[in-house]
Amino acid sequence: GAMRPVEGGACASVSELELLKLRAAERIDEAAERLGALSRAIWSEPELAYEEHRAHGVLTRFFEREAPAASWVVQPHYQLATAFRAEWEPSGVSAAPRPLQLGFLCEYDALPGIGHACGHNLIAEVGAAAALGVKGALEGLPGPPPPVKVVVLGTPAEEDGGGKIDLIEAGAFKNLDVVFMAHPSQENAAYLPDVAEHDVVVKYYGKASHAAAYPWEGVNALDAAVLAYNNLSVLRQQMKPTWRVHGIIKSGGVKPNIIPSYSELIYYFRAPSMKELSVLTKKAEDCFRAAALATGCTVEIKGGAHDYYNVLPNKSLWKAYVENGKKLGIEFISEDAMLNGPSGSTDFGNVTFVVPGIHPYFYIGSNALNHTEQYTEAAGSQEAQFYTLRTAKALAMTALDVIFKPELLERIKEDFKLKLEEEEFLNTVE
Repeated sequence: GAMRPVEGGACASVSELELLKLRAAERIDEAAERLGALSRAIWSEPELAYEEHRAHGVLTRFFEREAPAASWVVQPHYQLATAFRAEWEPSGVSAAPRPLQLGFLCEYDALPGIGHACGHNLIAEVGAAAALGVKGALEGLPGPPPPVKVVVLGTPAEEDGGGKIDLIEAGAFKNLDVVFMAHPSQENAAYLPDVAEHDVVVKYYGKASHAAAYPWEGVNALDAAVLAYNNLSVLRQQMKPTWRVHGIIKSGGVKPNIIPSYSELIYYFRAPSMKELSVLTKKAEDCFRAAALATGCTVEIKGGAHDYYNVLPNKSLWKAYVENGKKLGIEFISEDAMLNGPSGSTDFGNVTFVVPGIHPYFYIGSNALNHTEQYTEAAGSQEAQFYTLRTAKALAMTALDVIFKPELLERIKEDFKLKLEEEEFLNTVE
């Protein structure tokens, strides 16, 4: 039919936009086999954070080989060895207005020992599929194309280190207007309140001595570790129900008859906002220092290179996503269940402090929980494919809403500003 957008980039009628969305969904279905193969290639050879060389190769080749030839401009090893950037814009876009830039994020790192138990192979597939859908919908438009650029970012190391934070610091998100990705889960949720996270390594230095002959000559670093662990356990009664503290004693001595001269703990702290996280972190560090004082050890507290920020909700964006998802038959959990549901932490949180974005969760046909061997199996199953591509369609359809409804884009930007101001955290965010 006549697919000519009217002046100002708005669609002539709602039904024209709906036809475009259908076209995006069709393009994703047409690519289903290639997309499934992409996901399986990543799933079958799991790689850890910052070491995802094969996944990086599989994804960059995928975009380099997409028809028509050279339609995607691909930058491998973009800012990081295992990150990439792939860009497409319709031919004939005039350089005059700055194009609207939509980002689709792919993750592809696995977990040690249990492989793709967080389904990042499906995150990579969803990001690639949604980008193909938007490109496919815009490609055939008669008349001058809308000024849009589709950007796919390969973001390594979500499970450890925070590749998205490295990319933010390198300026990768500078010109993006809205970003999209989706994460496999046990249910469909347009948003989950993923929380802020800070990790620390705590090292105690004591003094070795023979534990039977002259224990009084020793300074016991294991005692310090145990006291620190207990200090934090006692602190739990005074913690808010939304705070989380979990840790391990990584090193606690060498041999029972030697007073341990060194011990090491690793802890993660989580809270709903960066502001609360700093309160919790201060209390925890007091616990660590108290243990050093009590035992006569010296203590070294080293924070992780990157804090993961909480994910800021963008209600206008997730409402549009829910509307599109419902058209595809996705059943979402209620807003109440959403805001009070269990959640983790992700480096996508940091992205939402820089660019408005959406990080919905999707059911993959299994009740297994993330980070279990059963979930690894589910993430590699054929059944997960239907749900993954359906989610990609909903993301692509939402991106088309953002392109053709300028008033939606305005509301998304407004939501973003308001949420940032609520964080009272602006002064430290670049």
